[in-house]
Amino acid sequence: MALIPSTILTGFLGAGKTTLLNRILREDHGLKIAVIENEFGQENIDNEILVQDSREQIVEMNNGCICCTVRGDLIVALSSLAQKRAAGELDFDRIVIETTGLANPGPVAQTFFVDEEVGAHYLLDAVVTVVDARHAMAQLDEHEEAQRQVGFADKLLISKTDLVDAASLAELKLRLKRINPRAPISQVDFGHAPLTEVLDIRGFNLNDKLEIDPAFLTADEALDHDHNHGHDHDGEHEHVHTEFCDHSNDHHHAHHSDDIAAFVFKSERPFDTAKLDEFLGSLVQVFGPRMLRYKGVLLMDGADRKVVFQGVHQIMGTDIGAKWGENETPCSKMVFIGKNLPKDVFIRGLEQCLV
Repeated sequence: MALIPSTILTGFLGAGKTTLLNRILREDHGLKIAVIENEFGQENIDNEILVQDSREQIVEMNNGCICCTVRGDLIVALSSLAQKRAAGELDFDRIVIETTGLANPGPVAQTFFVDEEVGAHYLLDAVVTVVDARHAMAQLDEHEEAQRQVGFADKLLISKTDLVDAASLAELKLRLKRINPRAPISQVDFGHAPLTEVLDIRGFNLNDKLEIDPAFLTADEALDHDHNHGHDHDGEHEHVHTEFCDHSNDHHHAHHSDDIAAFVFKSERPFDTAKLDEFLGSLVQVFGPRMLRYKGVLLMDGADRKVVFQGVHQIMGTDIGAKWGENETPCSKMVFIGKNLPKDVFIRGLEQCLV
């Protein structure tokens, strides 16, 4: 039986997750979705639908969807739903898990990799984060949880864009890209946005396409150009891109020094497999709890195919990808998103793993 695709929906308090979930539960979209609200919180999918005093409550909706509140262990709840589905007691094709507005989505994502029974039934499709255009800048300033939710995202959905002007929206988008350059950004009106903005994103697939915002690379390459000549090996210039901006005349950046940030490593020189394995292993051992998300497409010495890898905290996976295309310049691209990561340590270590 095929694995059940699963989406983690996160976002800070009031971002609009409940509006989106109510739409999923009520709209005639023809999809059979189980919506799980994980943990207690101020936001419930619908106070009239969900029973507050039970440990777990499952309600079948008129449109074929299932609504479930989880008061206990998420692993137990997911296993129970899978068993009921296999027994024909419940009918659903996919799962959407809402985390509470103050939750760190990391442990929820790790559930899909650390528990064998969950891994046997479910496939994590993506972490989708809803961002409130009106309040996000202040929330990112004041709450590390808001930064983590952005850093973990495979897709960012900006809501309430009608409440801000174009300049404020542009500034917010730039900040989101600095925190997480690999997550595409969409502006959404949850009354009309297609559910394809939320489902089947395949952000956790190990694939050859590393989503890094092109503007992020272009802007930061210009910023870092003067700082990287020391990394020139055998006439080949190493492009190391970094999230951290140095716009001395830009007053906006001075107010928003996020603990969660991203940087990108690129090189057209291949990696030595043994050296890279050892170095990445040591990084995960030392910095794993602070490494929110990381992903890469790697050029390995002696390999005719791409190697792709990604991880969440201390959990990392790798796979063999497609062959390099005829019109494609073989190169490694890696993005690291985390809390106060020592960028120089990562960059120097990766450079020492090159052939």
